[in-house]
Amino acid sequence: MIPPYQSLVKYENPVLISRTTDKKSTRAKPKKPSSLPSATLAPGAPVPTPPRGGKLPPVDKKQQQQTEDILNAILPPREFKEKGQLWVQQVSASPATRLDVINLQEQLDTKLQQRQARETGICPVRRELYSQVFDEVIRHVTINCAERGLLLLRVRDEIRMTLAAYQTLYESSVAFGMRKALSAEAGKADLETKITELEQEKKDLEDELQKMKAKCDEIERRETERRATEQRKHEEELAVLKRTNQQLRSQLESILAPQKK
Repeated sequence: MIPPYQSLVKYENPVLISRTTDKKSTRAKPKKPSSLPSATLAPGAPVPTPPRGGKLPPVDKKQQQQTEDILNAILPPREFKEKGQLWVQQVSASPATRLDVINLQEQLDTKLQQRQARETGICPVRRELYSQVFDEVIRHVTINCAERGLLLLRVRDEIRMTLAAYQTLYESSVAFGMRKALSAEAGKADLETKITELEQEKKDLEDELQKMKAKCDEIERRETERRATEQRKHEEELAVLKRTNQQLRSQLESILAPQKK
């Protein structure tokens, strides 16, 4: 028989429950005839007193059965199959000694090393092993005092619920981060495309600016040449007018000079 996975919780020896090769009969089993004679009372006859051979179960057995029921409720029996046979293994109800606690600690250290559990940070292996140790401690306490065991059970369930809430929060935060990263990547591509378009637009505007500057320089050059030409023409006309004025003045003076004599 191959036992199930090794756990730090102490279990009893496996018990065979059923065989799959056994054929279950659908017919009901006939009732066996009772070997006791049927008692018939005559009318008015006194009722016989029952025999006093039966005994009530002792109080210790009742308490032990109640403790086992609580243990099975806290740590349910585990089932496994082997070669078509169903085996059930219940948690041990034997009290733990100081030596058992020391052995449990040694087994914990050994399994932590064998399974290469991390000493710090989040480690599922370390969490699983410490959960098994906590269940074993609950078993120890429950055997001595069922009320303390049930209280520790509430503490264990609260811790697991808190860890589950933190795990859900962590997973949701990771999913949110992934969504943000994907949206950022998509936005990054859009921004890169927009940057490329703006750079091309900038280049086109720079080319247009160079053309406008060249055109402006050409217009200024033409205007400068035109002003220079007009200035020369104006100076030439002015010089012609001055010469003409001088000639006319000389002629006028020559005409007026004999009259004065």
